[in-house]
Amino acid sequence: MKSPNDPDRTAPMTPLASPPRERPNSAAIPAPRPEQNPLTPPRPAPGNVYGGASQPAPQPAQYGRGPTQYGGGTTTPRRRKRLLAVLITAVLLVALLGAGATAQLTRSLPAATLATTVAATMKVPGKAPDLPWPDQGSAELMIEGLGRLGGSGPDEAAPIGSVAKVMTAYVILRDHPLSGDEEGPSLTVTAADVADYQARIASNQSLVPVRVGEKLTERDAIEALMLPSANNIAHQLAIWDAGSESAFVDKMNAAADDLGMADTKYTDPSGYLPTTISTAPDQVKLARAALKSEVFAEIVALPSATIPVAGKIRNYNDLLGVQGVFGIKTGSTDEAGGCLLFAARLTVGGRKLTIVGAVFNQPGLNTPEQLANVNKEIKTLLRAVRQTVKQYTLLPADPVGEIRTAWGDTTPVRPATPLKVVGWPGLTVPLKVSTTAPGASVTAGQPVGTVQASGVRVDLRADATTSDPSVWWRLTRRT
Repeated sequence: MKSPNDPDRTAPMTPLASPPRERPNSAAIPAPRPEQNPLTPPRPAPGNVYGGASQPAPQPAQYGRGPTQYGGGTTTPRRRKRLLAVLITAVLLVALLGAGATAQLTRSLPAATLATTVAATMKVPGKAPDLPWPDQGSAELMIEGLGRLGGSGPDEAAPIGSVAKVMTAYVILRDHPLSGDEEGPSLTVTAADVADYQARIASNQSLVPVRVGEKLTERDAIEALMLPSANNIAHQLAIWDAGSESAFVDKMNAAADDLGMADTKYTDPSGYLPTTISTAPDQVKLARAALKSEVFAEIVALPSATIPVAGKIRNYNDLLGVQGVFGIKTGSTDEAGGCLLFAARLTVGGRKLTIVGAVFNQPGLNTPEQLANVNKEIKTLLRAVRQTVKQYTLLPADPVGEIRTAWGDTTPVRPATPLKVVGWPGLTVPLKVSTTAPGASVTAGQPVGTVQASGVRVDLRADATTSDPSVWWRLTRRT
């Protein structure tokens, strides 16, 4: 049976219309409100969808104003200003740091420091010499420019005989100086001078003959005083200079005081009287002062000379020319024994030295024997001096200091060559160190000063080249 709703299978087929398009689900897309254009954004609803207060609508950014979208974030003008300030500060800081670093790197480096360990004085190494001093009497030795070698005998003053004439000559030349070949003023021999000469003959004194009216130059008189040791000429010079012998003796003692001759007393200008007394150390002081006069040194070195009336006169000092001896004055009396105040030249290590010494109060029955004994003692001493006074190494070429740079690098300082001095073992030698500013750094062998002793000077040099400072030290230095 056919259902009423079942079409007749046999009925003719009628064409069907195109199938309708599927409409969207009305629940998914709400229908637009009549008053809204679906292509325009909706008006803001009053209030925030979250229930908050409504916010003004953002405006589009125009030339840097208004909000700018960066990854969804929003930068306000105030925040942007802060970022700009930070950026400017950073740029300035980098600039300042760069300028500061440049200034640090280009600053002048501070000078290095130099410290030495050289003492103010040093002793020549070795055992002090034991010189062959005479068994009797007294003796004293010193070397100009070096010091005292030593002495022997009692400290008490004793008669010195004609050695006293050294002070007579010293006072005359001090008050009436001569130079070069000058003869000086003339002394006219008076009748009193002749009488004094004749009165001394009986006592067998050292004399030169004189004649009334004879004229002796000052140089003639000093030659007669020092070479043949004429007592009558000592008296005549005293009268000529001071008006009386006693006044002249006062001048002699005043000069002794000025020279620090505390143990010396003069009672006559010739030394004939035993009350004229002194010591070997005191007379060495006088000899050193007298030798500063070139005329005095020249006269006492003469083996002989020629003067009016007396003619040729001979020097009583038989030691002249022996082991460099060139003066100064003999003396001999029964009370004084044999005495000689002497000077000798000595060359060591290219250095010319002057030995000044005295050997007094040597025994003997007469003048020749006394002087022979004193000469023997002096020759023995001078031989020993020549064996003892040599060149010694005072400061070897070892480090004597250090140079330290401001950044902490160091290098030793040492003498360029060993410092050698002329002297003898045990001699105390003063040293003088002079330094120069080494600069910020030094190179190997750079002179940085000198050390000097006894007239010898040696450079002080840096051992090695100091390193340059690191960049980090330059950047972080505070000075």
